Amino acid sequence: MTDKINPGHYKDSEIECIDAIESSMSQEAFKGYLKGSIIKYIWRYEKKNGVEDLWKAQWFLTNLIRLNEEQQEKERYDI
Repeated sequence: MTDKINPGHYKDSEIECIDAIESSMSQEAFKGYLKGSIIKYIWRYEKKNGVEDLWKAQWFLTNLIRLNEEQQEKERYDI
């Protein structure tokens, strides 16, 4: 079964595409990228890909939540 949300062509090299994007910018810039992607998919879902775009928005939201939780954890333990 093909993963339409995070397909193989984003993961078929030594580093996953999203990880390369994250590595190429500051944490705040990467958060902005994630927020922009969430907005894009929610904005267009009714006119383009329907529920598939909502799943894509959720994928980016999950990554934004993960990033914020990791940051809070580091701040809590002063890492």
